[in-house]
Amino acid sequence: MNQELMNDDLMILMHEGDEYEKYLGAVVPPIFMNSLHVFPSFEAYSKANVFKEDNYIYGRDSNPTTHIVERKIARLEHGSRALVFSSGMAATTSAIMATCKSGSHIICMRDVYQPVKRFLNNICVLRLNMDVTYSTCQDLDEFESLIRPNTSLIILESPATFVFSVVDLREIAKIAKRHGVTTFIDNTYCTPLFQKPLDFGIDISMHTLSKYLGGHSDLIGGALVSKDEDLMRKIMSQTREWFGGIMGPAEAWLVMRGMRTLPVRLKEHEKNATAVAQFLEANPKVKRVNYTGLKSHPQRAIIERQQTGHSGLMSFELNAPAEKAVELINHLHIFKIGCSWGGFESLALTPLYNCSYEELKFLHMTGSRGLIRLHCGLEGYKNQIRDLEQALNQI
Repeated sequence: MNQELMNDDLMILMHEGDEYEKYLGAVVPPIFMNSLHVFPSFEAYSKANVFKEDNYIYGRDSNPTTHIVERKIARLEHGSRALVFSSGMAATTSAIMATCKSGSHIICMRDVYQPVKRFLNNICVLRLNMDVTYSTCQDLDEFESLIRPNTSLIILESPATFVFSVVDLREIAKIAKRHGVTTFIDNTYCTPLFQKPLDFGIDISMHTLSKYLGGHSDLIGGALVSKDEDLMRKIMSQTREWFGGIMGPAEAWLVMRGMRTLPVRLKEHEKNATAVAQFLEANPKVKRVNYTGLKSHPQRAIIERQQTGHSGLMSFELNAPAEKAVELINHLHIFKIGCSWGGFESLALTPLYNCSYEELKFLHMTGSRGLIRLHCGLEGYKNQIRDLEQALNQI
């Protein structure tokens, strides 16, 4: 297909890797459910190389179905190679283990996904003799002062969990490169359509494929992508193969299906979430709304420099005690109570309600135990607003 056309994100999502001549003209590539591939001779087997196109040996190394998804993600993120994993945590921990060793120092953004911090604190620090420093990564001078001679990795998430603050990716990448430190970002919120961290100088971008790229709440998966071919080969041939965290072909096929509708789904998520955020911001019972799509977001300038859109995820706080937040989500009907997001369905949760005072203090959110996180699905903003309105009227 014309290369100029294939540089377009929509064309990549629809057709990258879909080589019809290989699959009897099938418009959708098949699921390769095999665990191994056989060879016509021992000599051919001995020369096989999983880093070469169309070279497959064993399912823990690579698979034709998973490889199509990897090609799509790599092209979308402007990386040299992408790798898919059995979960977002498998992807994240593989990146950490590939870039760090005993004695390494890690700088981790304070607001990243909670299980990542648990892995750092309970495995990296307690068992592997690493050291971790947590930072907001907002003050760039303070951030640079945290870098040590043994700093190996900087872990970011932007927009970040809970209040959806952002960090200046380009400036952080510049600082990291001056000190020879690898940078990693969880880019799940924005997807490759709304943010391309590698273009700002970030080394590794991670996606939880269970969220928007899958989009139907029917799979678990993760992906890493980078411009650093040597690093990605190391992760593929060592960390992923030895830990065994590769994604299965059936799940990869579901991701492929989800990616084909990603642009239209994201547009609807954004439209619904923007309307809901504006409704909540105007409601006198609401104290604050955290959504990157609002003009009132305190970091609007950075958002406009590095994001081209916004997803369906936000949070807000009531002008009421934390117990009222629980009461409100229990009154919702369209918004179901659940811990994930990124699928077709709308969700609500009070993720900090059961946190200890120490946890809230660490997050600088001691007054936000009643924070409500919403994911605006595809039911339509008018229905979602009606649901929120009736729940707000009952508290």
